Amino acid sequence: MTPQAAVNIEDLRRMARGRLPRVVFDYIDGGAEGETTLRENCRAFESISFRPRHAVPVPGCDLRTRVLGHDLALPFMLAPVGYSRLMHPEGEKAAARAAGEAGTAYILSTISGHKLEDVRAASKGPVWYQLYLLGGREAAEGALDRAQRAGFSALFITIDTAVAGLRERDLRNGQSQLMSGKLAAMLPFLPQLMVRPGWVASFLLDGGVPQLPNVVLPGAGPMPMLDVGQALNNSCFVWPDMGWIRKAWPGPIVIKGVLTGEDARRAVDEGAAAVVVSNHGGRQLDSAPATIRVLPEVVAAVKGQAEVLMDGGIRRGTDVLKALCLGARAVLIGRAYAYGLAAAGPAGVARAIAILQADVQRNLKLLGCQSLAELDRSYLNLPAAWPA
Repeated sequence: MTPQAAVNIEDLRRMARGRLPRVVFDYIDGGAEGETTLRENCRAFESISFRPRHAVPVPGCDLRTRVLGHDLALPFMLAPVGYSRLMHPEGEKAAARAAGEAGTAYILSTISGHKLEDVRAASKGPVWYQLYLLGGREAAEGALDRAQRAGFSALFITIDTAVAGLRERDLRNGQSQLMSGKLAAMLPFLPQLMVRPGWVASFLLDGGVPQLPNVVLPGAGPMPMLDVGQALNNSCFVWPDMGWIRKAWPGPIVIKGVLTGEDARRAVDEGAAAVVVSNHGGRQLDSAPATIRVLPEVVAAVKGQAEVLMDGGIRRGTDVLKALCLGARAVLIGRAYAYGLAAAGPAGVARAIAILQADVQRNLKLLGCQSLAELDRSYLNLPAAWPA
C-alpha cells in the first residue's frame, strides 16, 4: 500500500505497524501504564456530536488562522515528537519540510536526532523549539542560543515531565536493552528486529542509535539517547525557571502540558503568550483527563490573555473542528503525522497532512461554515455531564 492509497490516519497507522519493529511502533503508538488516558483522548471526541446549519451557501472554506504572530494555511501544526529519526532517517527534517510546504508550523523536540540548524533549514514555514531541561541550565541555554540564531521564532516549554511516564510496552519490548548496544542484553529482543529487515538496513545505514545533537553537555558533548530517561527525572521544569528562560529567550514562550485552569492562569501570569492543553498524548500521568474535556476550563481561565492550543487524540478533521468550536486557536497533531513518517517517510507525512486538510475543509462545509472564525460552541452537542 502506498501512502497515496491511505484514506485516513488509521491506514497510515497500519502501514507503520507493517514497516517498523514492534519496539519502535509501540513507542509511537503506546501510552503510560494502563493507557486509560491514551484511549480517553479519542473517546472524548466521539462523545461530542455536531449541530450543523443546512441549506446555507458555502461556496468556499477559509482554513487560515494566525498563531503566535504567524499566518498559517491550516488550523493544525506538527507537534514535537521525540526520536523521530528512529522512525525514518529523515525524521525531523522530513516533518519540518512537509509542514512548511503545507503552509503550517513545525515544533522541534529537544529529543531530536537531527541538528536544530538542519531542521530549521529544511522548512520554508515557521519552526518552533520545544524545551526540556535535559543536561541542566547551561545545556538548555546553549540550545536556546543556537535556536535563536538559526531562526526559531517561538519556544514551547513542556511542564508535565517531573519524571518519565511508565510506558509498559517499551519495557516489555526491551527498548533500553536494544538501545544499549550490549549484545547479551539485546539478544532476547532481537527477533522483533529480524522480521523487519528493511527497517534494520535503513537504521544501520543511518548510523544506528543517534546521540542528541541539541543537548550538548558542557565538557562532554552531545547526550547519548540512552541517557534521556534518567536525565528527564533530574531536569524537571518549575515555575521559577521562567525567570532565566525569559532572559535567554526574547521571543514568545508557550507553556505545554496545561490541564487545569489554575496552571493556565499561572502560565499567563508568568508571561506566556500561549498555552497548550496537553496530557502528553497519554504518555505521562495515566488517568489524566482527556484534553478536549478540559479545554473549555482553560479557555475560560486565560480570559483571552493568551492563545489556547490543544493536542491529544486528534485523528480526523472533525476532531480539529470540535477543538476549534470549544475555543482552541489551533491544534497540534503528533501521532497522526508520526504514523505517516514511519510508514513512508516524507511522502507519509505529506499524506497525513493532506488527509486532515481535506477532512477539515469537507466537514466545515458540511457544518454550513465558510471559515474557522464562525465556529463556536453552538455547533456542538456536548455530553450532559460536561459543565455549561
